[in-house]
Amino acid sequence: MTQQDTTARAPGGTTAADQVFQVETHGIDPIPDKDRHGSAKDLFWLWFGSNLTFTYVINGALAVAFGLSFWQATGVVVVGGLSFFAISAAGLSGVRTGTATLVISRAAFGVRGNWPAGMLNWVVSIGYTILNTVVGTLALEAFFADLGWAPGHTGRALALLITLALTFVVALWGHATVQFAERWIAYVLAIGFAALLVFLLPGADTGKAAALPGASGWSLACVVMLAGPFSYVPMPADYTRYLPRATSMRSLTWYGALGGFVSSVALGVAGVAAATQTDMTDAVGGTEQLLPGWFQPLFLALVLGGSVTNSIVTLYSSSLNLQVLGVPWSRSKAIIISAAVTAAGSLCALFLTDFTSSLLSFLSLLIIVFAPWGGVFLTDMLMRRCHYDPPALHAGPDGAYWYRSGYHPAGVAALLVGMTFAALTCDSELWTGPLVAPLGGADLTLLGSLVSGLVYWTLARRSVTPHTDLF
Repeated sequence: MTQQDTTARAPGGTTAADQVFQVETHGIDPIPDKDRHGSAKDLFWLWFGSNLTFTYVINGALAVAFGLSFWQATGVVVVGGLSFFAISAAGLSGVRTGTATLVISRAAFGVRGNWPAGMLNWVVSIGYTILNTVVGTLALEAFFADLGWAPGHTGRALALLITLALTFVVALWGHATVQFAERWIAYVLAIGFAALLVFLLPGADTGKAAALPGASGWSLACVVMLAGPFSYVPMPADYTRYLPRATSMRSLTWYGALGGFVSSVALGVAGVAAATQTDMTDAVGGTEQLLPGWFQPLFLALVLGGSVTNSIVTLYSSSLNLQVLGVPWSRSKAIIISAAVTAAGSLCALFLTDFTSSLLSFLSLLIIVFAPWGGVFLTDMLMRRCHYDPPALHAGPDGAYWYRSGYHPAGVAALLVGMTFAALTCDSELWTGPLVAPLGGADLTLLGSLVSGLVYWTLARRSVTPHTDLF
């Protein structure tokens, strides 16, 4: 009998190091075989639940605002959903190494070369957690107002406290509790959002022929739809590192991808349908107008629930991210830093009216970094076939991934080339690249991932090979 077979397991298949409603003891340290548990099916509920967020409704509405018809916008929504196949497949690196994505990416960039993107990823994770917290807080505040409870700032403060508590407690407990919560919250949210689709789809204007939106409309719609899934590139291994080594890539990829695909596409189509019927400048208010009165309080609860499920995932990953950056604390202690910054940022966003729009503009600009970063990381993963030297990922100067003074020249060079391309073709509120106008207004930022991936393959194809000592 193997060591893994003799390990005492808690109810639900978890291990002593990773139990529901108990603080997880592991962080970015490699998960030993005796603590591995679960199956690829768990990933369906993780990605399904975390993407049952109102953000996708907003994204679908934006596609129509960019000039696309119902069917054109729906096509872009589906393309965005398909990108979860790449995100889910990246999780195999976690199975093979037993550690977090931003540790594994040291193989592509070097230990020191990985640090700047790691820092920016923490900022992005916290930024999106703040935005989700604000959306959930406003929905709960509106729910209180409908009931005649806690008006004014008192209601908003109470709503914020509840939203933060729901997110922080689950993320603090850790991996097993995150998966448990995502599954059970998803059951409830799925029923509610299915009802939302039933109310919105029949009134959708599917026959209205829109004028050809042009390069600008198509590219902006694609950027909006793909930015959400792409933001997960630094995270998938965080949620697969506990799976047994024998987990197949096919099952892992399909279960995770279907989870993200189904929820993001369903809600994206709901947003498209709503935008063909009413003004969605205020997406929550616009959607409410299309719903029967009795369902509106439930709709606000759906918005809150979706915000919490997404925030749980990003807040949990942010605690691992801090360990990658060198914070000498356990994961459960490091998450306090992320929670404190989230709380402070949410307070600013809710009581300083211009903060939210400024933060959103800033986060949208960071795709200039993360599209190329994702291109290099995914290309490196494919070149190595997810076969890494796990001890070397944590070895520092003594490991194989230290390269030259901690930097992998091929990875850093490819990242810089991809970032340059993305910056030249980016069209955002804070920056418009000089090539946008000559391209007819097209935003090609996401193609920075293909550029960086191709450059990396060209530079590293002879030196980057799968690690041979697999286990």
